[in-house]
Amino acid sequence: MNLLKYLLVGFVFGVVLTKSEAVSWYRIYEMFQFQSFHMYGIIMVAIATGLIGIQIIKRNKLKDIKGLPIVIQDKEKGTFRYWIGGMIFGLGWALVGACPGPIFILIGAGFSTVFLVFIGALLGTFIYGVIKDYLPH
Repeated sequence: MNLLKYLLVGFVFGVVLTKSEAVSWYRIYEMFQFQSFHMYGIIMVAIATGLIGIQIIKRNKLKDIKGLPIVIQDKEKGTFRYWIGGMIFGLGWALVGACPGPIFILIGAGFSTVFLVFIGALLGTFIYGVIKDYLPH
């Protein structure tokens, strides 16, 4: 039953990203060229939704799917690592025209060349796992 919930959420997520054109390489290209507000609008709605959702979770002391309390840790001081990570993420996003969510959507839509991007994402994750102990956390 839990698998069905996750599949349903993933399906809805894929439909929303597809219908909002957030998986479109052209929309992502426009965003990085500062030619269109479309993607920035989607990102701002996502940030606002996240802020409201976190406030609802904290104020109502909601529990997760297993009945355990949801604990959201306070932010750590120092943002250097977030800037570096964000720049690496943004560079990859700009180069391939897809962030992690749309990779799966594009593969599911039949764009087989995106499978190479998927392999690159897996390779990057593996490399991070190998060198993470040597990075500042």
